[in-house]
Amino acid sequence: MSIKRKTIQGALLAAACIGLATTTGVSFAAKKKFEPLNEAEFEQAKSMYFQRCAGCHGVLRKGATGKSLLPEPNKAKKSKGTLKLGTKRLAKIIKIGTEGGMNNFDDIFSDEEIDLLARYIQMEPPIPPEMSLALMKERHKVYIEPKDYPTKPLHGRNWENFFVVIERDAGKIAIIDGDKHEVVDHIDTGYAVHVIKATEHHDTEKPVGGVAGRFWYTQGRDGKMTKIDLWQKPGSMLVAEAQMAYDARDVAVSGDGKYVIGGAYWPPHFVILDAVTMEPLKVVSTRGVNVDGDYVNESRVAAIYTTPKQSSFWVAMKELGQMWQVDYRDLDNLNIKQVNSAKFLHDGFFDPTGRYFQIAANASNKMVIVDSDTGKLEAMIDTAKLPHPGPGANWNDPTCGPVGGTTHLGEGKVTVWGNDPKGHKDAAWKICYTVDTDGPGVFIRTHPKSDYVWADQTKHPEPVIQQSVKVIDKKSREVIKTLRVTEEEGKAAVHIEFNADGSEVWVSVWNRKDSGNPTGEIVVYDSKTLKEIKRIKGLTTPTGKFNVYNRTNHVT
Repeated sequence: MSIKRKTIQGALLAAACIGLATTTGVSFAAKKKFEPLNEAEFEQAKSMYFQRCAGCHGVLRKGATGKSLLPEPNKAKKSKGTLKLGTKRLAKIIKIGTEGGMNNFDDIFSDEEIDLLARYIQMEPPIPPEMSLALMKERHKVYIEPKDYPTKPLHGRNWENFFVVIERDAGKIAIIDGDKHEVVDHIDTGYAVHVIKATEHHDTEKPVGGVAGRFWYTQGRDGKMTKIDLWQKPGSMLVAEAQMAYDARDVAVSGDGKYVIGGAYWPPHFVILDAVTMEPLKVVSTRGVNVDGDYVNESRVAAIYTTPKQSSFWVAMKELGQMWQVDYRDLDNLNIKQVNSAKFLHDGFFDPTGRYFQIAANASNKMVIVDSDTGKLEAMIDTAKLPHPGPGANWNDPTCGPVGGTTHLGEGKVTVWGNDPKGHKDAAWKICYTVDTDGPGVFIRTHPKSDYVWADQTKHPEPVIQQSVKVIDKKSREVIKTLRVTEEEGKAAVHIEFNADGSEVWVSVWNRKDSGNPTGEIVVYDSKTLKEIKRIKGLTTPTGKFNVYNRTNHVT
């Protein structure tokens, strides 16, 4: 059993209901009768589904970015129903993927595991339990009291050029010295940390609890949130934690450093915690009526970002197709503006001014723009299939002026739009240009001191494409280099980040099928010559990596 499965079963599935669904055997065109899973098989398949499928298809399998995977057909959602498709057809889809953007899983799961998944999604989905504020407080732990925090860094390193790196399948994050290219520490966190955020330069230069960029907060898929202090000695950087959900994705810190907010997939809610002590303070349900007028029980929180120059968070409601602007100044009387846009909201980033938030409604093939000053929808931009900018990229184009860009999960393309309505009104919120790549990607990144924009192609099933990144010239708008980051079997190139001064570009290499061993690495390139500088090894599925200076100061 792999590390990730142990973690999931211990942290999430032990808390979830165990009931075993039953379905009568049905004969299909494939002439393979449906065989219900026994209890052990059901639990194994449930764990696998949570790890690899729930993010797109939902815990209740009603669909979002991915299609509905409920047993019975649903005309409204154009779903044939998994029972009608049958085990053989479903197994084939899981194995080789689809042209619509779904990954192949034959290099992650064995044929036997794929068969279990194909049978599992023909059974009624189990409904996980709710989580109370009282239970969250029971699961709140403090390892180092705030009064005992050091008043200066204890390690003598340039912590502002640290990289905080997600080791996805190990349930850890790594701290890497960006100057020396050395791993400083591996820290136990929640399973499959999705996002890490830090205190930022927003409401004050010195937020409550310390200087901006010192404290980092992780959000794991198992709902565990941890607080990391980069001034502590290696081995002592984890100072507090709390579990605020069973399945969660994003986190953000208020501009004054007082609060940290976590967004959940299940139960559908967001939670505001004390950023200093990590004590859970406020739970807000996100269930509601979507932009189509339908009530949504599984209304998941996709992304959460702190609004620059405002005392609010932008909270993306994936299934509702709404952005909520949450004023955090009065927790007892939260002021929440609900802004209708499009489904299904996912990842986003601010424009260079910090006024406009740009977020993908990926299943609607749109980028949504909301105005933080007015609390209203500014624009919606039609894009290629399934936009996914990750933390995004802003840069200056010779013709359109300031622009933003995104990769796409469903197509090999980078879409670029104008995002300066004040200085370049004619180009604002319109497609400036597109760049074709060899395959679908997940992340795009640049730096103000770089002449290039980098995009990965992780979603393509072909190894030679999946293992390569595209380098796009900002002036010519053309791909000027394709870099093969790795040629090792079963590995993929994913996520890009620059160091603090923009002289280096870091690209992750991770094994799509977790072996439980630290076989991943980060490849460091010279940002001007594009030549490889070093490989930092000893990492387990390194995914997102966040440079302290860049992320604290919104350098994109």
